[in-house]
Amino acid sequence: MSQEILPKTPTVKNPPEQFAGDVWVDLIAAPQNDDQRATLALVRFAPGARTAWHSHARGQFLRVTQGVAHFGTRDGAVITAHPGDTVHVSPGEEHFHASAEGTFMEHLAMLENADDPSTTTTWLEHVADEDLAGH
Repeated sequence: MSQEILPKTPTVKNPPEQFAGDVWVDLIAAPQNDDQRATLALVRFAPGARTAWHSHARGQFLRVTQGVAHFGTRDGAVITAHPGDTVHVSPGEEHFHASAEGTFMEHLAMLENADDPSTTTTWLEHVADEDLAGH
């Protein structure tokens, strides 16, 4: 058994193919051996920024830590979450995350890798402005 302080990873700006607006991620924890699946990241959204539609093979937990967040699904439902709220997204559910206009938003994102890590997250098309209308 051992314990260690892991090397810090630099903040990364997420790619425009998967995000509209400015979104940054700090990886907090990732699998250290073959028995581990969990990933935890701190994700920061500029006002009005959002992900593209996407899904996660094993689902996802999102804990809002700052600002106002909108989370939407393909059925048109959009929920608003505030600091301290935790949102669960079911496995395979196509969804988006967005920051409300006029405020930065930050959340912790926790998920488990799929058996094939390359299939953990499936990225789809960008979210249209109309998709945000449910909030």
